[in-house]
Amino acid sequence: MTSTHNSPFVLSNVRRFIAFRAFFNVRFYYPVFTILFLDYGLTIEQFALLNTVWAFTIVLAEVPSGALADLIGRKRLLVSTSMLMIAEMLLLSFVSLGNSNLIFYAFLLNRILSGLAEALASGADEAMAYDTLVISGNPDDWPRVLDIQMRVRNFFYIITMTIGALVYDPGTVNKVLNWAGLQVSLSQETTMRFPIYLTLGLGILTLMTTLGMRDPVIAKTEEQNRTGALQRIQDVSRLTLVAGGWILQTPMALAVILFGMSFDHILRMLVTMTSQYYRLIDLPEASFGLIGSGIAMLGLVVPRIARAMVEHLSSLTNVFIVTTLALISLWSLTFFIRIFGIFPMALVFITMMLTSFFTSHYLNKIAEPHQRATILSYKGLAFNAAYGIIGILYAGLINHLRITITASSQNLTAPIIENKSFMTSISYFPPYLFFVLFLITVICGLQFILLRHLTPDKPPR
Repeated sequence: MTSTHNSPFVLSNVRRFIAFRAFFNVRFYYPVFTILFLDYGLTIEQFALLNTVWAFTIVLAEVPSGALADLIGRKRLLVSTSMLMIAEMLLLSFVSLGNSNLIFYAFLLNRILSGLAEALASGADEAMAYDTLVISGNPDDWPRVLDIQMRVRNFFYIITMTIGALVYDPGTVNKVLNWAGLQVSLSQETTMRFPIYLTLGLGILTLMTTLGMRDPVIAKTEEQNRTGALQRIQDVSRLTLVAGGWILQTPMALAVILFGMSFDHILRMLVTMTSQYYRLIDLPEASFGLIGSGIAMLGLVVPRIARAMVEHLSSLTNVFIVTTLALISLWSLTFFIRIFGIFPMALVFITMMLTSFFTSHYLNKIAEPHQRATILSYKGLAFNAAYGIIGILYAGLINHLRITITASSQNLTAPIIENKSFMTSISYFPPYLFFVLFLITVICGLQFILLRHLTPDKPPR
């Protein structure tokens, strides 16, 4: 196909895709995510339970939402995503404090709405932008789009990580207000909502962005145009099964999803525990927001490197590089090097960025337009299911280590036991990655051999 444009960024859907990723994914409360829940009055156990609900909501809604996007249009799902984001922020903005039951149920509904929003957005936004390139531009420009999208998103991360942490702290807010000549003193109960208010503003910008999108016109048969609501519901199930069958019959697609899942769920698990890791390498808590902003600055460079890698290196070479970086970062974390231990954690983030870029590039390249959103949703399903599983396994591991350390050293205090358990648990990640990669390699190899045996005259893609 000959491109009708010199640049993919003259296409409105492509520009709005980049804006959507920035407004929807980059939130002001991320640097204070855990303590936000606790300051509202929730316990650690409730925090864990609520995020489990969030993950399972995504898993349950992921694939059906992708099929729905392929049938009713990506714009409708993305507009719905924006409205869910606004609703989840409104809940936290105005829920009354003091009633622990009310707060818990407000956060429960918030997590469900957030999970649904993530599921609806997953696949639909990429499919919208990529199909626009197929129809009105050049799909070979997709690495350029991913490059700019990731760099813009990480630029926004720098801003939101810094501002979010500052406006959450009442001491900082009061100093700024006093400097401005306002003699007021705000409490933590007031300032802890400021990142929520700012994220609510991002939700409104997200809605404005999606309302301006236009579904790419993909040719449909006369029979498809005549389908009614009931038939469309049946088609969602059929399309979901068809896309799943396509993945199982396409070795490259299955390999991209499974290898991407292998790296993502392990690295993401470590990312969620960065604050505890930073504390144990003697970094002051006040520096966490600045560290997050610094790591986000890497996101301005890494996508450009990833783009060059997909353009000049084979997919197998890129998998080898990601594997090497992942193993180096996991092994280095186990030493808990004072202060300088921040560098292996930064490598974890870099490896995650590369994994995200490669997975999106290779999967979009081989997926058919009529089921692209569904296939991308299968990717999201696999990633979140694996993340949920490793969360359960890790909780069991921590409990086992805590019991073991307590039995061997009964004079230790509870905080020391928790820290020792955490530090020991990190040493399990490198062998776990080895095991998962070996298992995935065996599965992909068996799939290729089986398909080659069944269709010897037509090698699988």
